Amino acid sequence: MELVLEAPSVADIQAVGAALGRHAAGGDLVLLNGPLGAGKTTMTQGIANGLGIDAKVSSPTFVIVQNYHGSGLDLVHVDAYRLGSLEEIDALDLDSSLDVSLTVVEWGAGKAEVLSQNRLEVEIDRPLGAQEGQEPEDLYEDAPRVLKFRPFGERARRWLADIAADCAAYVPRKDV
Repeated sequence: MELVLEAPSVADIQAVGAALGRHAAGGDLVLLNGPLGAGKTTMTQGIANGLGIDAKVSSPTFVIVQNYHGSGLDLVHVDAYRLGSLEEIDALDLDSSLDVSLTVVEWGAGKAEVLSQNRLEVEIDRPLGAQEGQEPEDLYEDAPRVLKFRPFGERARRWLADIAADCAAYVPRKDV
């Protein structure tokens, strides 16, 4: 099962993220992928909201890992953009919190899949500029995004079904 949603605004991306957070359990892993400015951190802000985290969530680009304490589940937010190898991922010691937290890895494709065979991969696509009928400077806030969810493992399939049901009323599915 793959789920594809349209997210025309920042609020929509955060709403989908909040649904993801509301249905998360300890041990869940999310890999967020997409070009610069796609909305990976924006989605993580929504996830934090869904977990009951009040702290301001920002990109962990320079610190690599941020930990946030939620009302029931903690969030481990990782930016793997500057990491070049599996050894660097391993050095972060994410295994120590993986079973009891929700771990979200931005730029995780090709790097963080080894953390769990049971994971949710989210590709966030956005228009890239004038060739898509939009000026690049207009794409930073409310430019339409397409969110493609791919589950790996039984837990991720059940989790995605819960997210899809939660989002059905306010985020349209996209035909692919």
